[in-house]
Amino acid sequence: MRSKSTPGKQPVLIAALLLSACSGPVSESAERNDDLQYRVRYQANLLPEQQSVAISMQVSQSRSILREMRFPANGLTNIQGDGEVERIDGDIVWRPGDKGGELKWQVPLRNARGQQTYDAWLSDDWGLFRAEDMIPRAATRTLKSATAETSLAFDLPPGWSVVTEYAQTGDLYRISRPGRRFAQPAGWIVTGKLGVRRDTIAGVRVAVAAPENQNVRRMDMLALLHWTLPELAQAVPDMPERITVVSAGEPMWRGGLSAPQSIYVHADRPLISENGTSTLVHELMHVVLGLRGAPGYDWIVEGIAEYYSILLLQRSGTLSNRRFESAISQQAEWSKKAKSLCAPSSTGAATALAVITIAAVDAEIRAATAGDSTFDDVLPTLLQADARIDADILRAAVSNVAGQKSDALHADRLPGCSTLQSAVQTH
Repeated sequence: MRSKSTPGKQPVLIAALLLSACSGPVSESAERNDDLQYRVRYQANLLPEQQSVAISMQVSQSRSILREMRFPANGLTNIQGDGEVERIDGDIVWRPGDKGGELKWQVPLRNARGQQTYDAWLSDDWGLFRAEDMIPRAATRTLKSATAETSLAFDLPPGWSVVTEYAQTGDLYRISRPGRRFAQPAGWIVTGKLGVRRDTIAGVRVAVAAPENQNVRRMDMLALLHWTLPELAQAVPDMPERITVVSAGEPMWRGGLSAPQSIYVHADRPLISENGTSTLVHELMHVVLGLRGAPGYDWIVEGIAEYYSILLLQRSGTLSNRRFESAISQQAEWSKKAKSLCAPSSTGAATALAVITIAAVDAEIRAATAGDSTFDDVLPTLLQADARIDADILRAAVSNVAGQKSDALHADRLPGCSTLQSAVQTH
């Protein structure tokens, strides 16, 4: 006698068989991924009395996944570790054991920038520096497709705390960088007895931190970011999850500097200068865009950052239209002193000329599209570029948006750039 099937039972049975068949490979895939992962933990022991930091880098792995690590030896002392440690052509080359090991070094945390000012500082009271100042950038040789799980921890003097660009879990900062198989600690760090203000602005977790008694206007910085970050998010929807702003007074360098997802601004820098620009917003543009200019084309990156430092203030209502036009006019007057636009780095009058150039391009786009597009629409193409930005990449991006070539970007209007282009073509 043929048995009758019970309605509804067969689909359940089939689903169960499919689930059983699929579960094995998924688990095996996860195991394979785990088998190609090694762990790197950096322990930073701050030594204010020596104005330095002692680093312990501990690697653990199930087998010989990380074969070799190489990084510059500049300024490093007391280098010692497990496995093989060699100094080759000014680099430290470390080959850990099959199960990993530990490598140690010490490095000073005082770096002069200009006369009697510093962009890395550690004293008995506080410290402000970049992670790159204590952990040099390393190249690794690993098994194919291997990835690192990286973390950072600190040993601090009593009463001190620390703020980085990373989220903290217990005593550890988990280091991640999309697209990197080995994410290394990066960005600005401030430590000591700190004052910290935090907020979420346009979906971005913002922290403003500085040592106590440094006359840092933390709430003013947050207010300025409350005005400008939402406007920037309209132009660049793919914003970073976190932005950390650190600040201090003397003897730090009296300017502003950006690093991955973090900004340093000197305590005495005005949030908005008399000429209508903003150091904080300028560096914010660098952090969010992350653009890098090709050799000789730093003016493009700096020009975009400075132009938007004015434009975002105008869009947010912080500057009136009249003040915006006055700010652009001041840049135009200053730009008359520029002898060349294409130079190794863009500062002063050259950056002012870059601002005028980007402003002219923005005006061309608005005119060509009857106001439907702006320079905002050029930014996605620049962000997706596989190479560092040069004039050709910028021209192509602008033409794609405007539907026509840009007169403002003609070689005759970019002093010094035709010579650079000829040199590139010659090589």
